[in-house]
Amino acid sequence: MPQPKKHALTRRALLGGTVMTGAGAVLASAAPALAGGGGPVNQKEIDAVAARFDLELVALRRRIHHRPELAGEERRTADTVASRLRAAGLTVAGGVGGHGVVGVLEGARPGRTVAYRADMDAVPAKDQVGGGTEAAHLCGHDLHTTVGVGVAQVLARLRHRLDGRLVLFFQPAEETLSGARAMLDDGVLERYRPREIHALHCGPFPVGQFAVTPGTGLPGQDRAAVVLRGPDAAERAQRLAAAINGLGTVTSPETSADFERLIRDVQTPDGPLARFVFVRARTGEADAEGRVKVEASYRCWPEERYVEVRDEIQRLAGQHPGHEVSFPADPFPAMVCPEREARALERHLRRTLGPDAVTTMHAAIPFSGEDYSLFLDRLPGTYTFLGVRAPDADITESYPHLGGFVPDERAIGVGVRAMAGWLADRMSAN
Repeated sequence: MPQPKKHALTRRALLGGTVMTGAGAVLASAAPALAGGGGPVNQKEIDAVAARFDLELVALRRRIHHRPELAGEERRTADTVASRLRAAGLTVAGGVGGHGVVGVLEGARPGRTVAYRADMDAVPAKDQVGGGTEAAHLCGHDLHTTVGVGVAQVLARLRHRLDGRLVLFFQPAEETLSGARAMLDDGVLERYRPREIHALHCGPFPVGQFAVTPGTGLPGQDRAAVVLRGPDAAERAQRLAAAINGLGTVTSPETSADFERLIRDVQTPDGPLARFVFVRARTGEADAEGRVKVEASYRCWPEERYVEVRDEIQRLAGQHPGHEVSFPADPFPAMVCPEREARALERHLRRTLGPDAVTTMHAAIPFSGEDYSLFLDRLPGTYTFLGVRAPDADITESYPHLGGFVPDERAIGVGVRAMAGWLADRMSAN
């Protein structure tokens, strides 16, 4: 399992210094005291409180990182999160949708209920690209969880200045696309009734920069299974798998240059990833009756393309007499982020962190999915990429699921400050 990279950060840098990036600088104020009196909390006050937690949160991330737990097994992580939230004074419920944790922070005055989601599970070995043989935090969920805890701790210190209510969902089993559904089936939206929901995910952008996703997001996923029979079924299955793979319009990046090109493309309006099909088809072994199965999974953007891909798979399979084709009832839904909320977050971040703190995703990344899509199907909200790429680091060190994924830990403090400010603003919005 890769170890967290040790950056040469001084105590001053962690406790409120400037994080410099190629995109500019994010200034974290180190004002020594909280302001009193009424009125909404401001970013300077949030930065001052956040500075007190920087070192503690880095230590928390490392603790979670060294104890990775697979989907459905997040017991220790959930216990750690619940303990930190209770210590901060939140009302906490555990065992939600499995090992999910919900923390509730009540402000001092009436306002809106706003939700924030962080995922907790690690990546299994089979889903790691060039990784190890055991579960590992190669998708940044350890960092996501830490940012969520940090937001709770900061805003709890400022609750006397807050309007409304903040509900934090610490979600299990994102990697298996089952945790969000389990929490929803457990009634979290009906119980807490948030008006909107927000989330961050690590991304290969410079530390200190955010990538907003107005009208874009991440694709869903569909699957197909084709069974062929006959003495030459294995050979025909190989040909069919190759034909189905030929439906794809993009392939997986392999080199650093490929990943750099991918990230440029998703930031290009009307670029090459405005429409895509990404397909992986493979054959299995013949069974005792000589049947061979071809299994395919594919991601499309926009979602309407699933219809044409299903039609094409049916057509290709129809060239083989006696075939059987099956699909799930519906593809897993894409995560499509509302434009209005993403643009509002973009304006907030530019105003509070500076004009260079934000870039825009104009297309979806073809190779990733997110069950946060199920929350956004029910509520408006945002899903934003938090830059975790260290200065001069190769892009593969900041790209989730790769074996060399080593996020810059300074991103924790950046994420806490930005999300605490944004959520406080949303809780008091009209």
